[in-house]
Amino acid sequence: MSGLKTDSLLVDRTDAVVTLTLNRPDAMNALDVDLKEALRDTLASIETDRSIRAVVLAGAGKAFCVGQDLREHARDLDKGATELDTVRQHYNPIAQRLASLPKPVVAAVRGTAAGAGASLALLADFRIGGPRTTFLMAFSNVGLAGDTGVTWSLPHIVGRARALELLLLAQPVRAQESLDYGLLTQLVTDDEQVLPTAQEFAARLAAGPTVAYAAIKRELSIGTAGSLSDALAAEAQAQAICGRTADHQAAVTAFVAKEKPVFEGR
Repeated sequence: MSGLKTDSLLVDRTDAVVTLTLNRPDAMNALDVDLKEALRDTLASIETDRSIRAVVLAGAGKAFCVGQDLREHARDLDKGATELDTVRQHYNPIAQRLASLPKPVVAAVRGTAAGAGASLALLADFRIGGPRTTFLMAFSNVGLAGDTGVTWSLPHIVGRARALELLLLAQPVRAQESLDYGLLTQLVTDDEQVLPTAQEFAARLAAGPTVAYAAIKRELSIGTAGSLSDALAAEAQAQAICGRTADHQAAVTAFVAKEKPVFEGR
């Protein structure tokens, strides 16, 4: 991932797990252009790196991410930039790449996830939170509609009626309620354990059949948006791919021998 280094996005790798840390703690990891471009381009690099088998998305300091940097946005508005081109240039490609990564993504949601920050967390496959975790669909509070894929991810998780409530009323959803709604996958008892728990969870996923994981993610994307015929076609294609993998062959051999399979992601 050479050439993608920036102070605003930290990239740390342990074995087959990469942790991406939004690193603007003094601004509660608000998304300025530098951070958005770094995240977009780093995700593109990770997408094609087969040695990376799981990703953790985290925020430095006390917040996960409070969404768009409104100070930067205010300066743009003063210059007459009202078209919000950043949605097409940054937020849309980030959302597309994050949601379609062919490897599991775990969000370590410590503190507040608001606006586009909440959207980013909801595009992860799993979300780990702590006592201070709060989701806030803050868009309407500043007179904006949802972005960064939230109108796709949120109703998939909580249903249309709840999604409409959360987006229109824009009220904070605290940790336990977030778990109850499905916004969180797991709630730990200590905020300091959010990131280590997410990394441990990601390491476990990275040791699994990651080709199959990627195929399952694609199947679900097609199956939830399309018809039964679309789903069946996607399943047939996925099984044809997975059936040829070394992981599948090793797992069948291990099953017959009553041994635990070792997956290598190929």
